[in-house]
Amino acid sequence: MNSPTPSTVRPTLSAQTPRAQDPGGPSPDPAPAPDPRGPGSRVAVVVVAAGSGTRLGRNMPKALVPVAGEPMLARALRGVRRALPAAEIVAVLPRESEELWRLGRELGGVPAGAGETGRNESGLVLVAGGGTRTASVRAGLDAIGADADVVLVHDAARCLAPPEVFLAVVGALEAGATAVVPALPVVDTVKTAVPAEDRGIAPEQVYDTPARSALRAVQTPQGFVRAALVAAHRQAEAWGGDRSEAVTDDAMLMELTGLPVHLVPGSLESLKITTDLDLRIAEASLRPGPAGTEPADQKPADQKPADQSPVDQTEETMDRDQTSLPRIGVGTDVHRFAPEGSDRELWLAGLHWPGERGLEGHSDADAVAHAACDALFSAAGIGDLGTHFGTLRPELAGASGAALLTEAARLVRAAGFEIGNVAVQFVGNRPRFGARREEADRVLSAAAGAPVTVTATTSDGLGYEGAGEGVTAYASALVFRA
Repeated sequence: MNSPTPSTVRPTLSAQTPRAQDPGGPSPDPAPAPDPRGPGSRVAVVVVAAGSGTRLGRNMPKALVPVAGEPMLARALRGVRRALPAAEIVAVLPRESEELWRLGRELGGVPAGAGETGRNESGLVLVAGGGTRTASVRAGLDAIGADADVVLVHDAARCLAPPEVFLAVVGALEAGATAVVPALPVVDTVKTAVPAEDRGIAPEQVYDTPARSALRAVQTPQGFVRAALVAAHRQAEAWGGDRSEAVTDDAMLMELTGLPVHLVPGSLESLKITTDLDLRIAEASLRPGPAGTEPADQKPADQKPADQSPVDQTEETMDRDQTSLPRIGVGTDVHRFAPEGSDRELWLAGLHWPGERGLEGHSDADAVAHAACDALFSAAGIGDLGTHFGTLRPELAGASGAALLTEAARLVRAAGFEIGNVAVQFVGNRPRFGARREEADRVLSAAAGAPVTVTATTSDGLGYEGAGEGVTAYASALVFRA
């Protein structure tokens, strides 16, 4: 065993971050599209915000309507960035709304075509929508950069969609899906209707009652392989007006062109704000919550209306207590040692171990740092190591474990949490860790911006750890709402 030497810490990573009925007859067989998924994939998100908001009755574009004091568009864009920090975002806005375009610019957006590329460091591009939702999505697709292989289409009206929905959609695309839609089981009994035979009784009568078990209410973001979605839109451009107007979302467009659409779990938080009641429900769901989300015109959380019942007060208190409770997550990471004679260097717990045989892996294979990242993501409920540092983040290839931990901590804080502490224990018969434990604690704590402690143990000769074939790291993390 070589004597310990001062650690060499790599530079930290800078922050980058049943089938639809065809209303127009059979479609031509879809042309096979290339499958770009895999290393090098990029995500772009088209946020459709071109609706008029007539049913909200606010005399302004829907995307400008405040939700708990923040414009709907601003909330929607913040939600996208929180879930997918490195994604390119294209916001599709109504052409005539100067105020909404001004807001887009204040949020860092650049109009498509401005300057040489129409892009800046914010990763937000602004584009004018069309006369229909399909036309608006098409305009957004045309404004996406050439390097995006995966596209999510999201309604600004679903501005409270949580990060886990975005991550579930992206995860299914990474797993091989061509089209993915978040959905929830339908809880109401649904009936199809036809005009009533006797209009003097009622305007409509029931035609059929489909089995509720097979019904799903779909939401956004909807995710697609870009080439497939673009090809579907190109087909739709040749359709007649009635057929085009029958398409209500991009998933239905994919169905009509013969492509399978997969479902992942949606969220009740992803409600679509269409009416005044929807808006009030959305704002109520934000109280009480993270600091700054309570609407300014609401009473403080501890000031109860005179007519509020004791049961209502108890339920509200329980909800508030739940938001203040700490959250705990766990993470595990395993790496095997490289073969004898390999030039892989050993990086573990943020430290370089000269003379030791390295661990195999896509990055530096620092199992301790990777387990810490996984525990943080688990505690915050925003996915896992593969979600954030997988093939859709090729800029992270080769990054050090300490750099990944810094980025993981940033993502957790961006999701509205602060880190209490992280504890990691790795199991292996080498390296001898005791003499450098405090050094590792300092390096990883600095990387996370919070206390990180590391311990080590052996497996008493059992398993692959005991045989010296690899190491396992187990981590736990505590976070709380900021």
